[in-house]
Formats: sequence, C-alpha cells, structure tokens
Amino acid sequence: MADADKPPYPGFDMNKPSIARTYDYLLGGKDNFAVDRAFGDRFINDLPGSQQIALDNRAALIRAIRELVSGSRISQFVDLGSGLPTADNVHQVAQRYEPDSKVVYVDNDPIVLAHGRALLAENENTTVIQSDLRTPKAIYDHPDTRRLIDFTKPVAVVFSATLHHVNDDEDPAGLVKFWSDRIVSGSYVFISHFRSENDPRSQELEQVLQGSLGRGRWRTDEQILALFGDGFTVLEPGLVPAVEWRNPQPADELTDWQRLIAAVLAVKN
Repeated sequence: MADADKPPYPGFDMNKPSIARTYDYLLGGKDNFAVDRAFGDRFINDLPGSQQIALDNRAALIRAIRELVSGSRISQFVDLGSGLPTADNVHQVAQRYEPDSKVVYVDNDPIVLAHGRALLAENENTTVIQSDLRTPKAIYDHPDTRRLIDFTKPVAVVFSATLHHVNDDEDPAGLVKFWSDRIVSGSYVFISHFRSENDPRSQELEQVLQGSLGRGRWRTDEQILALFGDGFTVLEPGLVPAVEWRNPQPADELTDWQRLIAAVLAVKN
C-alpha cells in the first residue's frame, strides 16, 4: 500500500478520498491511502455486497475491449477516467489480441500519472495523460493523444464508471458529444454507469458517494441512453446490468447491488 502518512506530491490532498484509488482498493489493489481505504470500507462494511459493483464493472470492460478488438477490429482506444492499473487493463486486453493496439489513458489523479510513466517505459503504444474528462479539448489536443490516435480511423472511446461522477450542470451528454463529433463512422462508445431504480438501495449508495466525494449522479436507463445523443446505434444486449453484458455465464439471480451498475456499447452510424 502507498504510505498513508506521506504525501507523494507537493500539495497532494491526503484528506480527501480519490475515486481512482478507492476503486483500486475495492478491486484488491495496493495503490491507495488510508483515506481511500476508509471510504472503500464504508461500501464493504456498511453496504455489504456493494463491492461487487466494482468487480462486475471491471469484468464488463474487459469483455467489451476483447470483443472490440477481436470482433470489430478496433485497435485505438481513449479511456477517459481510467483509474489505476489493475490486472487486465485496456491495453493489456487489447494488445493480447492485436499487439499494435494503441491506448490513451486519462485520469486526473497524479498517482495514475506516476503509473503512466512506468507504462511508457515498457510500452510505446500506451500513454497516460493527467487530465480531467471534463476538459475534453485539452485531452484531444494533447501531444500524446495526437501521437497515438488517428482520428481518421475508427476509435473506441471508453467511459467506464466515470460519467456518474459528472453532475448534470457539467453537461455529461456534451462530453460524449465532443468525442462523437470527432470520431468517424464505425467508431464505438462504451459507457458503464450507476443506474437509478428510484428505490432505497440506489438512493443509499448515491448518498454515500455524494457525502464523501461531494459529487455523483445516479441516472435512469433513459437518461443513460440519452447521453449518446443522435447518430449512434445501441448494440445488443442494450443497456443491461454489467454482470449480464455479453457475459456467457451471467448470474442466475442478481443481487440488489449488481442491478445498480449497467453497461452499454454503441457504434457511430
């Protein structure tokens, strides 16, 4: 685990949990701090079973990348809000099926950037940019993005469990539109998102997130699908719980928590 007492960078806020580091902790990683583990333990201990949300989300992402590379011949990925490296990252899955696959990871956590430097040392087709997905032009114009991604060819843009951290007044649909306006026909957008069923379960988890991170927005299925805007075709099986998304062995009966994270893939017409 990272040193819980020593800030890794000047001005680093050790008193506020990070989405990326908390997710790392819930997935069994070691790149997190005491404040992140305390936040993660609220899910593990106070909301038993909710940790499965992180596991199901990661598994759905892995299946999506595998199918995009092996089935749709996509070899360029922009992963917005990628989080910390864990087993089977986007580049590892993609390059397993197409060694020349190129991946741009984006995250606003400096710890993620530190891991990115390590990735760059061993993989010239992978880079990590420290930026916020709410500043898409800076990401699009970044020299590393332009070096790796050819936007005249199909690209997959990944919003894996990130858009529910974008509040309504920050225009999440506008963020998706920015990228959809810049990718060619035959490109893909993958979204996983906390889904609201307007019941006490989803409301309780939403309150935990908002109370600790100060942000977060559960959305209904209709609101999630509306993020794509016009010009996309949603692919089978549509927007479904992440554990069921193209899973050859879905759970017989979903827990309440597993119903709260949904995944969907769409192709640009």
